[in-house]
Amino acid sequence: QVQLVESGGGLVQAGGSLRLSCVASGSIFSINAMGWYRQAPGKQRELVSRILGGGGTIYADSVKGRFTISRDNAKNTMYLQMNSMKPEDTAVYYCNAYVRQKDYTGMYYWGKGTLVTVSS
Repeated sequence: QVQLVESGGGLVQAGGSLRLSCVASGSIFSINAMGWYRQAPGKQRELVSRILGGGGTIYADSVKGRFTISRDNAKNTMYLQMNSMKPEDTAVYYCNAYVRQKDYTGMYYWGKGTLVTVSS
């Protein structure tokens, strides 16, 4: 089994910064693409950013220039540095990763989410 655990959420004022972390643990052989998604109240879950195994990155237009995704493969950890935050960034942020386990089976996993609230 594989677990993804997010941390780093909280309350921040507009213009402030937060850094989210996602740690993967369990029977892991390798981790390919990883990503951050968010879901605001009453809205669908949406992609924030993704980082591929080779380091390539994708960002939603709404966060380009403000958020930076990164990963530490040795620690099976992914980060999201969020700067110049806006009230519309308020959401539950979820970690997602494609994990190949030690038996070579692979699938996408989700964390349980961490709440980010940006006050105006």
